[in-house]
Amino acid sequence: MLGVHCSWREGEALAAEAAEAVLAPNVFLSLDSAGTVTFTIHRSEMGQGIRTSFAMIMADEMAASWARVVVRQADGDPRFGDQDTDASRSMRLFFKPLHLAAATARQMLEGAAAQAWRASIADCRAVDHEVIHVPSGRVLPFGQLAKPASLLPVPNPEKLRLQDPSSRRYVGHIMPSVDLAAMVRGKAIYGADLTLPGIRHVSIERCPVYGGKVKSVDSKDALAVKGVERIIEIPASPMPTGHLPLGGVAVIANNSWSAMEGRRKLRIEWDLGPNASHDSAAYRTELEGIARRPGRAVRTAGNFDAAYSGAATKLAAEYFVPYQTHVTMEPPVAVAAMENGRLLVVAPTQNPQGARAVLAQYLDIKEADILVRPTLLGNGFGRKGLHDFICEAGWLAKATGFPVKVAWSREDDIRHGYYQPMSVQRLDGGLDKNGLPVAWRHRSVFASINASFRADQTVPDAAQLGQGMTDMPYAVANLRCEVGPAPSHMRLGPNRAGMNIPHAFAICSFMDEMANAAGKDPANFLFTHLAGPRKVDVKTMGADYPNYGASIDDYPVDVGRLQNVLQFAMDRSEWGSPLLPMQGRGIALHRSYLSYAAAVVVVNVGPAGDIVIPRVDVVLDCGQVVNPDRVKAMMEDSVMFGIGLTLYNDVTVKNGAVEQGNFDGYRIPRVDVTPEIRIHLVPGGQAPSGAGDPAVPVIPPAICNAIFSATGKRIRALPVDTSLLKEAGAAAAAPLPAPAIAPAPMAVPAQQPIGLPPK
Repeated sequence: MLGVHCSWREGEALAAEAAEAVLAPNVFLSLDSAGTVTFTIHRSEMGQGIRTSFAMIMADEMAASWARVVVRQADGDPRFGDQDTDASRSMRLFFKPLHLAAATARQMLEGAAAQAWRASIADCRAVDHEVIHVPSGRVLPFGQLAKPASLLPVPNPEKLRLQDPSSRRYVGHIMPSVDLAAMVRGKAIYGADLTLPGIRHVSIERCPVYGGKVKSVDSKDALAVKGVERIIEIPASPMPTGHLPLGGVAVIANNSWSAMEGRRKLRIEWDLGPNASHDSAAYRTELEGIARRPGRAVRTAGNFDAAYSGAATKLAAEYFVPYQTHVTMEPPVAVAAMENGRLLVVAPTQNPQGARAVLAQYLDIKEADILVRPTLLGNGFGRKGLHDFICEAGWLAKATGFPVKVAWSREDDIRHGYYQPMSVQRLDGGLDKNGLPVAWRHRSVFASINASFRADQTVPDAAQLGQGMTDMPYAVANLRCEVGPAPSHMRLGPNRAGMNIPHAFAICSFMDEMANAAGKDPANFLFTHLAGPRKVDVKTMGADYPNYGASIDDYPVDVGRLQNVLQFAMDRSEWGSPLLPMQGRGIALHRSYLSYAAAVVVVNVGPAGDIVIPRVDVVLDCGQVVNPDRVKAMMEDSVMFGIGLTLYNDVTVKNGAVEQGNFDGYRIPRVDVTPEIRIHLVPGGQAPSGAGDPAVPVIPPAICNAIFSATGKRIRALPVDTSLLKEAGAAAAAPLPAPAIAPAPMAVPAQQPIGLPPK
């Protein structure tokens, strides 16, 4: 079989390793007689530091020396269990299994040492890559114990002795990334770096409208481009396309420039298909109409209609979030080669097992004859857990017999990707005469992501609604959550933080609106109406709540932890301190991926309505923190990602085609808008939960609440339309008349302390 080995073990021969005795009690680790420990990492590395974090867990539990550890990336293989690196769940799923894997090796090493010394295993202790006989002080290094340990029976996992957490030298501490040296020296292998002898480069022209297909193609001019070898039509996949390619015309050349230049010279007539009239502006109006009509109840408590009718103050608001796309730093790319009926694919994939299964079905090849090998990912955000680009490469390798490299351009990525659904959220609420919320109705309307995979999915499922809507934590006695059907006209797929983004934007903004209507400080209002500490029992409210696939007993909706995060944010952000004119401070908090996050944002609004964000404080409670440096980095990245969602990101569609093509139309935040970012991690002994996504949903509502604080203008649609702020900015910038008498110094009102009331 033709293969490529992307080795991170510089100067070390793999053949030599195979000839020696190796302790390999499970698929996650091995130890050779030279004392080198190899940790095989089965989740994909896309900047979140999972390769380093998993190695930290196993090195701690095995008592291995960090200097003697190397890391190898696993291929797609069901022996590793779940390899789908998404939804901020790698640490939650594998924190304990990796401890058990490493403890197995450690206990076998201690057992081998006990046999050598004819001592009790209770007197043998692994410490820093060697086993010590505690009574006598005798020592045996791990390397010498590899062979005798490999001959011992593998211990029963239920009888393993785990290390005392107090002895951890790596988990919870800042450790150097195992990939950093290769990255900064240009040696790290990403999908775009891959090549093979005799490889052909491929550029694909796809229909501008989802669901369209080729009617005719004139390839004469394209074939005249030097270096172009073949033009092949890839059949369009039936709708819904799911993970399969969109189809199109592939230009195959001996270099990438020729492939792209040949593609530009294609003359294609398209059958635009059923979505040719799709218009995002008209679609927004359609969704708003659905949100203004009763929907199917997905969570209820009390009697909303009666409470709302009798409320002293009634509020209603609609919140809009447009289509958004992933724009990963590295667009999709895949290399594929086929020989003797066997297929190799090397690509930046979040889910190599899933890609293998889809390839087998699409190409009619046995899974056993397919090898999918992940590279490092230049971001993922869910895009690289979708396998269309991998299928394109596999199909072309099979069709041509050549190794091929399919590389998407940025324009391909933006115009032909998978999109976060456009959504409209309608909230109606009522306050009593004391300003207490007594009625809450939330209608969520968006096309189900599942519609891209199953034609019968016209309403979002419980998992999508459970991303911030059905688990709304505030104590409102009369509550009703509804969902309405929405048609799908685009290829939809999961994006970073998923539907938590529109749900958190709506709920956090509406709570701020309620606080203002009640004349209350927003943070005080949030704290009071969390009404904790308590656990939200969504089961008694008729809600189907999957809880991100975790047990609700192990990971409850814990209002006490939300309150703690809120208190943390208040304390660290100097909430209530004086602000300058046209400067505002906004707050938001949200539970997602079983973690708890809060953000406090300071915003300055200029004379032309321009927005400057000088400071952002983020608080995260994600339970046990394994790698604090990476978690903080992901929080900083979450802030920038959230700023992009709030101020810039907007995919618009006209005549079925995406209008944006590159970063000139679909902006991303750059260094000149980067605020001072302060990250605060809440210490705690809880089980680990998500750290990649939970801070993203709180950034847009915190920014928009800060804009209201600065200007009195409510922002209910993303991205922010700064023209709405020009009037307020210009009024603030107008010179004030000189006072006849110098005013007395302004007294700064004392802030009411926030916290749990005394018992």
